Amino acid sequence: GKETARELARRGARVIVACRDVAKAEAAASEIRAETGNQQVVVKKLDLADTRSIREFANSFLAEEKELHILINNAGVMLCPYSKTADGFEMHLGVNHLGHFLLTFLLLERLKQSAPARIVNVSSLAHHGGRIRFHDLHGEKSYNRGLAYCHSKLANVLFTRELARRLQGKIVTANSLHPGSVQSELVRHSFVMTWLWRIFSFFLKTPWEGAQTSVYCAVAEELESVTGQYFSDCQPAYVSSWGRDDETAKKLWNVSCELLGIQWD
Repeated sequence: GKETARELARRGARVIVACRDVAKAEAAASEIRAETGNQQVVVKKLDLADTRSIREFANSFLAEEKELHILINNAGVMLCPYSKTADGFEMHLGVNHLGHFLLTFLLLERLKQSAPARIVNVSSLAHHGGRIRFHDLHGEKSYNRGLAYCHSKLANVLFTRELARRLQGKIVTANSLHPGSVQSELVRHSFVMTWLWRIFSFFLKTPWEGAQTSVYCAVAEELESVTGQYFSDCQPAYVSSWGRDDETAKKLWNVSCELLGIQWD
């Protein structure tokens, strides 16, 4: 996220860094402003594990910002021990999917008003191991933190697919991506993964490299009218058969709306 913000700031964008930890975000923003000379790097508090925080962020953003051309849904949790969000959603599903779903819903009209605009959802190669378990969405019957992450990343792909379908003709595109295996703190909840990350660090992407596909989806001119696609290494990539299931995508959309108490037609 930090490297994505830095790359966009370098290109002269006004960047809103939406982050749960405001102190960390302010430190990152200060560094980016100093390095790029772009003073339009702003921090706002956003906790995707709490729908009240998401709504407060959206209200604040809409009151202060008149344009929104690029929304990058980048936040994510991985391999969390079983826990729930403030609203009772399983943490991976709640943060990685439902949080971004609600945020996009709340900001969509501003994106349409600012068109052409783009929505970029950071998913993962891990979506290939995911299934949408409608009978146990919150992992209350059985829970595996690795699979929970995979399920949430599949939800990102399905959300992108259905969103793109619904936005046809609106000059707002939606694409998802795999950033690569990146040297980051994402594996901090797993001792084994942290250990493996250290051993195989030579093969991992740096955060800068990991940000490049997000930036590509956000700014590449050749993607101006491309929507509903999934990218890896700045090119279209293979999507699992589950990630191409339109009926599952529609059902997930409807269930997500029910869980969040919203109507999104």
